[in-house]
Amino acid sequence: MNYFSSNFKLGILGGGQLGKMLLTETRKFDIYTCVLDPSEEAPCKVGSNEFFIGDLMDYDAVFNFGKHVDVLTFEIENVNIYALEDLEKAGVKVYPSSKTLRTIQNKATQKLFYVDHDLPTAPFSRFAYTIEIQDTIANGSLDFPFVWKSAQFGYDGTGVKIVRELKDLEHLPNVECITEELIPFKNELAVIIARNASGEVKTYPVVEMEFHPEANQVEYVICPARISETVAKKATDIALKASKAFNHVGLLAVEMFQTEDDNIIINEVAPRPHNSGHQTIEASFTSQFEQHIRAVLDLPLGNTANKLNGIMVNLVGAEGYTGDVIYKNIENIMAMDGVTPHIYGKKQTRPFRKMGHVTIVNENITEARKIAERVKNSIQVITE
Repeated sequence: MNYFSSNFKLGILGGGQLGKMLLTETRKFDIYTCVLDPSEEAPCKVGSNEFFIGDLMDYDAVFNFGKHVDVLTFEIENVNIYALEDLEKAGVKVYPSSKTLRTIQNKATQKLFYVDHDLPTAPFSRFAYTIEIQDTIANGSLDFPFVWKSAQFGYDGTGVKIVRELKDLEHLPNVECITEELIPFKNELAVIIARNASGEVKTYPVVEMEFHPEANQVEYVICPARISETVAKKATDIALKASKAFNHVGLLAVEMFQTEDDNIIINEVAPRPHNSGHQTIEASFTSQFEQHIRAVLDLPLGNTANKLNGIMVNLVGAEGYTGDVIYKNIENIMAMDGVTPHIYGKKQTRPFRKMGHVTIVNENITEARKIAERVKNSIQVITE
């Protein structure tokens, strides 16, 4: 099939920042794109050829959108699975598949998948409702501390909480959930695996992630991770094993913990472009966004090696500010060598909302990390 400058239509479910960065690549290749998102202010509204407003969890909205495109992909997991399944039956290519997404969309199902496929993960328990956890604690079957996770609809740091005592459960939603043993770890790592429909597979270098302690969001992504070659190989091998088990098409971001004794366990996965791969735009020969397009269209995969060391700094809304956004001191960071800001196009900021990111590239990873700290301390995402 001719994808370039043709009548071919690529559909994207979700019009947020990940979709916007995918559109940079489709515009480069002149691939016609249609986007569905519930917000009239979605970042993708400007860059797509056709933009539709609709609820991604609504069967009719997703099915009616999907039947007018040739290949359908997504930039967010919270979409209607039943519509995807029926679109596949109707002949629309959906990548990653509804089967892959169904397994990943529910964290309890995802954890069982790891157990079934001998993939290392933290010990866990499943609960139909959060309220059931108290009885399990009372009968001695669950000890503090542990991690509570909503089985569905957690995103950008929501739906996850460390529970150290009973009162930490009080304000959690009473939903299907899991609890995980709180594992001591040295590092949070991630590997992005690309796989096209023909089965070609490529891996990006292991990255190290530093998180904001309050918002549970990534503050820095460091590539390559500052770990030994032995640990990097172990992480890559586990990510490849997970990718093979899911048999996905597109990208699979595998988030992992490096334990105190240098074992690797899987935290969770995302079947799409991921926050841990944003630095690839400047640092890699092929960005994760171009790679995702190549994979879902079954084109040859690009070179995943780094051109330079890269660090990504998330730009999130500052605490205490809600309203029309201002990027204070952005000119100062743009004066620094190797620094590139990416603004997502969201007009309204609020505390911890992802508003953009900044990439720092440098031949020296230690120097890059120092510059990243200066960037983080300089720029502020605020209002008037």
